[in-house]
Amino acid sequence: MDTGDQAQRHRSRMQRKKAVVDATIAAADRDQGLLLVLTGNGKGKSSSAFGMVARALGHGMRVGVAQFIKGRNDTGEEGFFRKQPGVDWHVLGEGFTWETQNLARDIETAQRGWAVVREMLGDPSLGLVVLDELTYPLKYGWLELDTVLADLKARPSMQHVVITGRGAPEGLCEAADTLTALRDSKHAYRAGVRAQKGIDL
Repeated sequence: MDTGDQAQRHRSRMQRKKAVVDATIAAADRDQGLLLVLTGNGKGKSSSAFGMVARALGHGMRVGVAQFIKGRNDTGEEGFFRKQPGVDWHVLGEGFTWETQNLARDIETAQRGWAVVREMLGDPSLGLVVLDELTYPLKYGWLELDTVLADLKARPSMQHVVITGRGAPEGLCEAADTLTALRDSKHAYRAGVRAQKGIDL
């Protein structure tokens, strides 16, 4: 193959691609606080959200994190981010439902947690708020979707919110500006490998 022809074809293809990309970038001409929903049964929803926490901190933003369901406080992300200035971290859960086995207590815990979140959503100094595993209290009916959506809509105009968890309800998905569904094709846990520090914890 003539490397000169190959190089020219590549250059022409990249020029066409650049024109499309540049036009798309030019068409995105406004700023707003985004609602991102990370759902699906695949691994990486919370990890992606905490990557955005690191990114926001790198831009000098203040960040609020509220963890529903998870009652543990020994995860790597909490151990790291709690030490960072500009992070407001709340563990609002008491563990997975099969651990607590107390419906009334789970509902009370979720509603008490949402009161904390409502304060964060009303704080314009927080540029990013992560609501980790919020989908579960919504899915189980411990929190009213309409109430959650109304509070999200009333937040400061430039505040970004990331919501994680499996089974995000349709109304939340519709409200999202960016919706990502992670798919689980293979997982080490099903092969008998326990949760690993630095990867799962």
